[in-house]
Amino acid sequence: MKKTYALLSFLVLFCPYILMAQSGKVYDNLSLPSKILKSERKYAVYLPPGYETSDRNYPVLYLLHGSGDDQTGWVQFGEVLNITDKTIAEGTATPMIIIMPDANTGRKGYFNDIKGDWNYEDFFFQELVPFVEKKFRIKSEKRFRAVAGLSMGGGGAFMYALHHPELFSSACPLSAYVGPLTLDEARKAISKNNAGIADSLIVNYYNRHSALALINNMPDDQKKAVRWYIDDGDDDFLYEGNCLVHIAMRKKEIPHEFRVRDGGHTWTYWRASLPSVLEFVSEAFHQY
Repeated sequence: MKKTYALLSFLVLFCPYILMAQSGKVYDNLSLPSKILKSERKYAVYLPPGYETSDRNYPVLYLLHGSGDDQTGWVQFGEVLNITDKTIAEGTATPMIIIMPDANTGRKGYFNDIKGDWNYEDFFFQELVPFVEKKFRIKSEKRFRAVAGLSMGGGGAFMYALHHPELFSSACPLSAYVGPLTLDEARKAISKNNAGIADSLIVNYYNRHSALALINNMPDDQKKAVRWYIDDGDDDFLYEGNCLVHIAMRKKEIPHEFRVRDGGHTWTYWRASLPSVLEFVSEAFHQY
């Protein structure tokens, strides 16, 4: 009886500390200087359990927020800390570092501006990625790098992986804005805010920022370069574009996972998506 009581006392006293030791950490107000954007740029990072006490290097997931949020979106509303800790503890995801940049300061979005005076995509690849992969113990090989995002960030995940298939093993667009669905749609949207812009610039921009155009023009040797996981709710207003991407990938014979679940354009939907994203990218990070 005394031994049982002593064991129970130990568990009561020390279990909270054991549980705390198994938790990752999030820092959501970090920054780096950007010469390209001429500003200090914020980002958040999730560090997995044991990061501070280990010497190992980790795979990385770049997790992009949607319109109206910033680098704290996935932290505050997406509950990235609790969900990632739980998924790792259950063994369905491997420990990883998650980088969440801010794309809502100065201007909104993950792409280079059509006029060339706000080049966020250049910042992402030329400044952010080298900076964080040097600052944190991140494995820099393609196999250990993935990108995901929701809505506007889902569009970023599409474009970044389509533009740079040599850099990402997996891409997971959630409820994604896939870009203009037709060239006429691109002409109307771009001309509205850029009066007098040359049509040749619009055509070039469409070809580089429409997931449909990029998929239809994908070389055969790139079809399996990236593992794709596409997820969208059946009540989402971006449902059509994601379905068209799925159909285009099927016709082009590009391997991908396509999920449609009950739900809309909400954090409730994306929180439920995150464990599957973590599991999917981990399949590339693992050795089988």
